[in-house]
Amino acid sequence: MAVLVAGVLAQAVLTRAAQLRSLALAEEVFARLREEFLERATALPLSVVERAGTGDLVSRTTDDVDALSQSVRYGAPRILVAGVTAALTAVAAVLAGPVVALAGLVGLPLLAVTTRWYLRRAPAAYLAERAAWARLNSTLVETTDGARTVDAFGLGAHRDAVLDDVLRGTYAAERRTLALRTRWFPSIELSYSVPVVVALAWGGYLVADGAATAGQVTAVVLYLRQLVNPVSELLMWWDELQVGQASFARVVGLGDVEPDREERPGSPAGTDVRVQEVRYAYPRPDGSPGADVLHGVSLDLRPGERLAVVGPSGAGKSTLGRLIAGVHPPTAGSVRVGGAEVTGLPLDVMRRQVALVTQERHVFAGTLRDNLVLARPAASEAQVASTLAEVAAAGWVAALPAGTATSVGEGGHPLSPAQAQQVALARLVLADPHTLVLDEATSLLDPRAARHLERSLSAVLAGRTVVAIAHRLHTASDADRIAIVEAGRIAELGTHAELLARGGSYAALWESWHGRG
Repeated sequence: MAVLVAGVLAQAVLTRAAQLRSLALAEEVFARLREEFLERATALPLSVVERAGTGDLVSRTTDDVDALSQSVRYGAPRILVAGVTAALTAVAAVLAGPVVALAGLVGLPLLAVTTRWYLRRAPAAYLAERAAWARLNSTLVETTDGARTVDAFGLGAHRDAVLDDVLRGTYAAERRTLALRTRWFPSIELSYSVPVVVALAWGGYLVADGAATAGQVTAVVLYLRQLVNPVSELLMWWDELQVGQASFARVVGLGDVEPDREERPGSPAGTDVRVQEVRYAYPRPDGSPGADVLHGVSLDLRPGERLAVVGPSGAGKSTLGRLIAGVHPPTAGSVRVGGAEVTGLPLDVMRRQVALVTQERHVFAGTLRDNLVLARPAASEAQVASTLAEVAAAGWVAALPAGTATSVGEGGHPLSPAQAQQVALARLVLADPHTLVLDEATSLLDPRAARHLERSLSAVLAGRTVVAIAHRLHTASDADRIAIVEAGRIAELGTHAELLARGGSYAALWESWHGRG
């Protein structure tokens, strides 16, 4: 009795110690995983991050980490305890009746074969299941974020069809893993039952032959029955580990994403920008290149020049700006800054040379100062104040409850779209790149706010090379030169006066716009 009590107490202590240790270890592991994931994501070129998709990245840091946490927090201690319990029970069976216990070996071949069959198929199936859930999350996020667009264009039925298709894929992936389990688990149950039946028959024979006692047979049969629970738990958590393994592969797999460029050490020898015979084709979902969006574009930017890029929607203006900013490498030709291929520069060097500002504005949760100094963490208060004054934001910042210490972003003080854009532009000023690509950076603001912000930018942009992609022609008329992009080519290039004198596409566009004004 004392031995039994001691065994039960030892099991309880071992179980508690294993769980406590695994929980502490799990929190350390998850914190490290999230930190490393964010480091990998922010170290990747923007095009690679965009190719992965926001929904997929969020799914990796939420659903996959949660699935992994289940395995690490509870799987490791349960497997340890179940393994020790199974081993001690098997030893006890052997000690109770060595010859009778040989019956327990009967179930091992079936258990080994079916488990091997399962483990060869489970990792790929669970990985596909996690990827299917990521696609479902991405679809839901895209539909929710674009709810206004869906409503405005009557795309509800289309988005429903897309979601149904994704749900069918998720259902199929879930059925595949379920099919594996429904084949594996019954075979496990059979591997438990057969040894018990054999032990009874074999034990009866031994008792009749005088080679064993009825007590030995009874003890061995009970021990074999006692093995069912720990072995079942062991295999159940082994199955859970397959889910955790798939989730872990997705969390750390971002580091294995194929790069879209080959970095070469070095720094540019100047600030001139040269675009030579550039072609670009966005990749299809299967990774193969699509049709060319840009067709042999060549362009030389003089240091300190302000170039306006205008043209119809879909002409390739934004694509050209993203190539100049190093977001995408060209599929042919080259984009060079100071003689160095822009996408060949190390990312930290490239981001100090050319910066891209788009229509999107993001305000992070934190203080206004934290948002501003992202580009230069060591910036002094004087530099921050000077930057705010340059982008004409000093007035409204001074009126905030705590100035630059005011909490903004989610749950904080709300900023208007114009104020959020000023924060984005202030980051650029602090980053101090010599070339800026403004991709319709003020197009989502109302005309008065946009005009005010563009006037305030004049001092900020002085001395920098600026590529301004815009649909408001007053922006173009103020530029040093204007490039008209049509069908992926530069159709016209010159000053405002020169292009008006030619009477081409720009002149027609100006006349149409000016006439409406």
